[in-house]
Amino acid sequence: MPAVLSSTVSLPPAYRPGDVLAFHRRDPQEVAESATDTSLRKGLAWNGRPAHLELRFEPDRAEATLTIDDAGSAECAARFEAMVRRMLGLTQDIDAFEARHRHHPQVGGLIARQAGLRVAVAATPFEALTWAVTGQQISLVAAVSLRRKLILAAGVRHATGLMCYPDAKRIAALTVDDLRAAGFSAAKANTLLSLARLVADGALPLDGWLQTLPIEEIRERLLSVRGIGPWTVDYTLLRGFGWMDGSLHGDAAVRRSLQGLLGREEKISEHDARAWLAAFSPWRALMAAHLWAAQKATAP
Repeated sequence: MPAVLSSTVSLPPAYRPGDVLAFHRRDPQEVAESATDTSLRKGLAWNGRPAHLELRFEPDRAEATLTIDDAGSAECAARFEAMVRRMLGLTQDIDAFEARHRHHPQVGGLIARQAGLRVAVAATPFEALTWAVTGQQISLVAAVSLRRKLILAAGVRHATGLMCYPDAKRIAALTVDDLRAAGFSAAKANTLLSLARLVADGALPLDGWLQTLPIEEIRERLLSVRGIGPWTVDYTLLRGFGWMDGSLHGDAAVRRSLQGLLGREEKISEHDARAWLAAFSPWRALMAAHLWAAQKATAP
């Protein structure tokens, strides 16, 4: 029998649900996520079982339900609500960031125009980590296509028909040949399998780290995996844990947006981007998110 968890989460004034919905609307084929202007349906693995998440936004609240196929043991409502709050960016101290930098000579106007911006977070750190690996050194369109093929290769489907983003055990059960057939390079396939096996075996306790957020330990352990570099780590910390202080100076879109913001003709180097972002600690990743949003707003 399926189990159903539900939670109603209060939203702050001027909350921007569109930022969250846009993050989950990347795949036009809607294999594992489907979003409207006010709601989201998403397939995911919950305790190893297919689950269907539905989020509905009202002006002052978000109503969330999770329907889990073939649920056996008791489910944790508190864990579910914590996941929803992370996904909605409600753990992010954006008020302090905006108060500190709203009069900044270079970005004060940008922050004012994008007031209330929060970073949408993946349902699990593992989803964020594997998405970061998938997207290394390729365009967003190519990364979305590759992500879709990974979901289909894993083959986890909820009773509603929606595919589910796989957990570590399901990806660990795949082979390099499976991932190569899905379009992954040999290097990315090996990195994904290494990560999945480490997570499945408990050597990378991603979900456990949600409770304590030992940043330096996470960074050290992830960097020890072949194929993982600083950008992948900082992106995972942002999209998987909601950590706001990763320096995403290696992100090409961040540097392009910063180049336009500063009105420079020459490209911004990683060194210069890192130095510029340093002034926004402990919110460097949130500043990077503002630069991402600014670039999207001016894109043709």
